[in-house]
Amino acid sequence: MPRKLRTWFPGAVYHITCRGNRRQNIYLNAQDKQVFLNYLLEVKQKCKFEVLTYCLMDNHYHLQLETSTIEISRIMQLLNTRYAIYFNKRYELVGHLFQGRYGSEIIDSHTYMLDVSRYIHLNPVRAGIVRSPGDYVWSSYLNYLGVKNDALVNTERILSYFDGHDSLAYCEFVEAGSDP
Repeated sequence: MPRKLRTWFPGAVYHITCRGNRRQNIYLNAQDKQVFLNYLLEVKQKCKFEVLTYCLMDNHYHLQLETSTIEISRIMQLLNTRYAIYFNKRYELVGHLFQGRYGSEIIDSHTYMLDVSRYIHLNPVRAGIVRSPGDYVWSSYLNYLGVKNDALVNTERILSYFDGHDSLAYCEFVEAGSDP
């Protein structure tokens, strides 16, 4: 039986998750994470989508993406294939890097959009890696803090839900979600 096609339409926003095969690490060091981000930027430029938030953990990643004219399945195929080839070549491995298909959930409301963004940025806090999301360099949170301004992340969509596109209000929203 063929796989069920992913729901897609121009402008669809997704929460994407992808985990290492057998939950093994897909990034072994900072260079691997930087290479992944470089590939994400290259695929973004080729496929014309927006990265709203991201977080790279050692054995998985989260992306919040808004598509334009290219289906999410094509975007993810390009990204995961390029990175898996890099990883296997670098570490002289063969076989699957990722565990099954990537996960994707369509984000269909403003509330869900903000909840996913907060969830992604709090991932390293909840994992006990850092105390504050601003302490984790492998997520887009530093873009929202104004510490980092790169071509990868578009903060406008998320910040548009806060009066005056206020990044401070967004950061307060995120960090309030880390309270026990």
